[in-house]
Amino acid sequence: MFFIDTSRNGKPVYDPIVNQSLDNYLVNDLKLPGHGLIMYVNQPAVIVGVNQNAYAEVNMPYLKEKGIKLVRRTSGGGAVYHDYGNIIFENIVINDDEHFGDFKYFAQPIIDALHDMGATNAEMRGRNDMVIGNQKFSGMTMFKVGKSYAAGGTLMFDLDMDVATKVLTPEKDKLESKGVKSVESRVTNVKPFLKPEFQQLDIEGFKKQLLLRLFDAKSLDDIETYHLNDHDWSIIDDRLKGKYDTDEWNYGKNPGFDYYVSKHYDIGTVSFNYSLSGNQISDIKIYGDFITGGDISIIEKALKGVELSEDALVAALNQVDIKANLGDVSAEELADLLLEKTEI
Repeated sequence: MFFIDTSRNGKPVYDPIVNQSLDNYLVNDLKLPGHGLIMYVNQPAVIVGVNQNAYAEVNMPYLKEKGIKLVRRTSGGGAVYHDYGNIIFENIVINDDEHFGDFKYFAQPIIDALHDMGATNAEMRGRNDMVIGNQKFSGMTMFKVGKSYAAGGTLMFDLDMDVATKVLTPEKDKLESKGVKSVESRVTNVKPFLKPEFQQLDIEGFKKQLLLRLFDAKSLDDIETYHLNDHDWSIIDDRLKGKYDTDEWNYGKNPGFDYYVSKHYDIGTVSFNYSLSGNQISDIKIYGDFITGGDISIIEKALKGVELSEDALVAALNQVDIKANLGDVSAEELADLLLEKTEI
C-alpha cells in the first residue's frame, strides 16, 4: 500500500467538491498500479450518495442559512455531514477486485489503529459501519469501474454533532430499523475514547497518527507517497467543470412525481417516486442509500408503463437483474412497496 498526497502547492485542499472528485480521477484516469490510500478533511458540507434525493435527506433552509455546501459523491451510501473535525479516507485499488464489497477488509486497519490509540471498543458492525458501543463513528461506501474501485468512508474525530443533527433529516423508517430515535443518538466522535495524549490533537495531528499506524511507520517521510502534480490537477480541474461543480449534479432534480414510498431493507433504504396515468406507471425514479455496481435506470425503464398491480409489477421486475442493478431484494418486496402508493 502507498499514500497519495492530495495537497495542492503544499497546502491541504478543504473544498469538498474538489475532494469528492478525487477518487473518480484516481480510478478512471490516473490508475496508479496497486493499492493507494488518500486521506483528507472537508470544510462544512453535506455529502449525499449518488442515488439519493437530496431534498428528502437534507434540511435545505438550514443548509443555506449556515452556508454549508451540498456535494454529491460518485458512490452509493447515505447522507453524511463533514466539517473540520472529520476525516475521509479512501482506498484506491486498480485492476484487482478481489476485495470489492468486503467492507471489513478495509475497516480493520482503521479499527486496529484506533485500538492502539485507546479506542479499544471500536468495531465493525452491520453492512458498512464502524461503531463504539451502539454509536456509529464511520460509514463506508465503494464504487467500481471495471476491476478497479474506491473503498472508504468517514471518520468522526471531533465533528459538530449539533449541526449534523440539524442539517440531516434521515427517514424515520431507517432510524427505526436500527433501533434508534435520532441522528444524535446513533453517532459519536472517537476523540473522547482515545488516550489523553491523542485527545489533545487537532484534526491534522490525528490524521498523522492514523497514517503512521496504517503504514507502520515512524515518520511520514518513511511512507511511500505519490504527490498529485500540476498535470494531475489540470485534469481534475477539467473534470470538475460542467459536472461535479454544478447544482444539477450536486442537488439533482426533484422530479415531484405524485407518489412517494420508501422502506429500509438489509441492502439499505429504497425509495420510489412515481406518477400514474390511469393505473399505469407513467414516470418513476428510484432513490436510496444502497450501494450497487449496477445501473438502477434499467429497473426504472422496466417499470415504466407497467400496471400498478402485484402480478404485473413482479413480472416486469423479474425481467431485469435486480440483484446486479440494485441489490439483494426480491421482485415481490419491491412490488409490495410500490403498492403502498403514498400520495405526496
